[in-house]
Amino acid sequence: MRISYNAPVTLTFALFSMLVLLADLYLAPNLIQNLFTIDGKLTFDPQNYAAYVRLVTYVFGHADLQHLLSNMMFFLLLGPALEERYSSGSVALMIFATALLTGLINAFVFSSGLLGASGIVFMMIVLTSFANVQRGQLPLSFLLVATLYVWQEISQAGADSDISHFGHMMGGVMGAVFGFLENSISKKPT
Repeated sequence: MRISYNAPVTLTFALFSMLVLLADLYLAPNLIQNLFTIDGKLTFDPQNYAAYVRLVTYVFGHADLQHLLSNMMFFLLLGPALEERYSSGSVALMIFATALLTGLINAFVFSSGLLGASGIVFMMIVLTSFANVQRGQLPLSFLLVATLYVWQEISQAGADSDISHFGHMMGGVMGAVFGFLENSISKKPT
């Protein structure tokens, strides 16, 4: 039996995120702050090239090991199944689009910074509920996931924490959009 690199996008994302955290902790302090955290609207500098790069790279930065592990457990659980269902290229595109749109909105609307892959994880959670969609049917699993997810984010939105509930909500919205788009495209009669 040999080990296979079965989900290249998922595994590469997880390994790179781990390397970024280790580099920040042991080799280059403030690496995450400088390259893997997006600024909010009060500090976003449109004259700074790195600010535009961070519109996407923030998903690889994590505040600490616990933050990384909590995101990567779900990421590594859901990613391979999504890559098998939708293809690695499609999943990479979904991750990029979710990161970019969430980053842009955060940079120009919200005053707080943003880092971590939890928005991507929430996109994957919602997208996974579309795995067995039949044409013309709305899966109960999607409705339950969406309801629980929205309830959790709304109930915690007022809490004083460093959690970006907007990032989670945006990820969930993007997962629903991708789920509907992918399933409507793949189910079209030929």
